[in-house]
Amino acid sequence: MTAPGRIGIDMVPFTRVRALLGGGLLAGRMLSADERRLLLDGDEPDVPGIAGRLAAKEAVFKLFHATGETVPWQGIEILRAESGAPWVRLSGRAAALARGAGIGSVSVSITHDEPCAVAVALTAPDSEERSAP
Repeated sequence: MTAPGRIGIDMVPFTRVRALLGGGLLAGRMLSADERRLLLDGDEPDVPGIAGRLAAKEAVFKLFHATGETVPWQGIEILRAESGAPWVRLSGRAAALARGAGIGSVSVSITHDEPCAVAVALTAPDSEERSAP
């Protein structure tokens, strides 16, 4: 059973990302190893990219309608397809919450411009489900 017409949206200010980077919470707790490779390599962290992924993770979490649950940061990964488009990989508790909510696959769109990033997530029909683009 696929959840009908669910949509989630979230916004993350760049200042929040900078504070998280300064506090050391971001890398180990909120980003997977694959996400860290995309966003933390190089001289400077990709603050807009990180903000976009955090917003996308929270937007995806809102699709689950999991009131009282905490965001499974590591289980919602926002990766990059060859085309550059973001795609969602769910695992662990996030995948279980999605199944419990009747969600097959998820699509996301991210935009960012100083001072924040915004992401929208929506459920997609099971027929479009795939493991990687």
